Amino acid sequence: MIEDVAPQEITSWRSRLDEVFSTMAGLFGRVELRRRARSYLVGLLSPLERKTGWQLAAAAGDPTPVRVQHFLSRAVWSADLVRDALRTYAAAHFAGPGGALVVDETGFPKRGPSSAGVQRQYLHATGRTENCQVGIFLAYVGERGSALIDRELYLPPSWVEDPDRCTAAGVPAGRIAAGALAKPRLAEAMIGRAVAAGVEAGWVAADATYGRDSAFLSFLSSRRLSYVVEVPLTQTLPESDESGRVDVLASGAPDSAWHRMPPRPGSCAAGEYDWAWATLPAADDLPPGFVRTLLVRRSTERPAELVYYLCFHADAVRREEIVRTAEARRAMAACLLAAKAECGLDHYQVRRWEGWYRHVTLAMLAHAFLAVTTAADRGTGELGDPEGPRAIRWR
Repeated sequence: MIEDVAPQEITSWRSRLDEVFSTMAGLFGRVELRRRARSYLVGLLSPLERKTGWQLAAAAGDPTPVRVQHFLSRAVWSADLVRDALRTYAAAHFAGPGGALVVDETGFPKRGPSSAGVQRQYLHATGRTENCQVGIFLAYVGERGSALIDRELYLPPSWVEDPDRCTAAGVPAGRIAAGALAKPRLAEAMIGRAVAAGVEAGWVAADATYGRDSAFLSFLSSRRLSYVVEVPLTQTLPESDESGRVDVLASGAPDSAWHRMPPRPGSCAAGEYDWAWATLPAADDLPPGFVRTLLVRRSTERPAELVYYLCFHADAVRREEIVRTAEARRAMAACLLAAKAECGLDHYQVRRWEGWYRHVTLAMLAHAFLAVTTAADRGTGELGDPEGPRAIRWR
């Protein structure tokens, strides 16, 4: 994105950045701290190849990274308050009734055992187990654009079981006392903050790490938060009239149940897919006016490749809106890639807990600024009144 920007556009962007930063400057007490925060953001938005302490210091005119390191580790300011301001900023530009809160995670490969939360763990991006930190992120995906709005650093059980190691890495005592929170619990906390802040969103989307967690699904449905979450093929649906897993149910879908839906203009989706959608029997805990459905995606290029989604939503929702929400995870993945490539999300060299949150939050703010600045209008889906059978019926 940055390399395609003309010099006059960069001048305009700096002016817009000053306008945005002026609304948040009060979060950085002293004048010197405000200047440092602004220079850090400018550095993250610059075309530097690597946005590490040395490079950001050089861009700010400092001979060493001492001041940058002080800003990230010891200066007095709250990354959570900046996060709140970022969320408000992104919501003001992107939020709407059809928007989605999307949960995903990404890994930050690291050397050595000292960085907060680091251990050998599986990375979705590489498909390998690596020595890394894992960040859980919440994005807002709307019709006009998408941005990361919250983050949590995953703390593995091996860390919680070693309080001295946690203390050395600056992990707050309250977080240590909370124990090894599973990733879905961190996602619930972020979604809860967005809802409490009044962020308008019609949907929640997540991958199978969260879709297979029954407590996560209960958290959403009890708050009447509509969702489209991926589940593994081994997922069972005890409320269905047919016993078995979602792949068994999908195998019974007739040819007439599959509908070709090409990617929307401007979508991140690659290739075409067929989609099948079935309404599941009503469970006892289902709120009035809501249904649970099963959505299945089939690649037209590789028909044996199926992806399964459990959905919870108001009865009067068309298939197109469900599919659009399932595809929102692609926009979330694009946010993470852009934040890394353009704003140095993964370029940090800090090891302590607070430093991670501070750098990552400012990188998210830089990415949100780029997203808002370059966002184009997108078309909206239509709502309708599909059938709502109470037993599995493919349509």
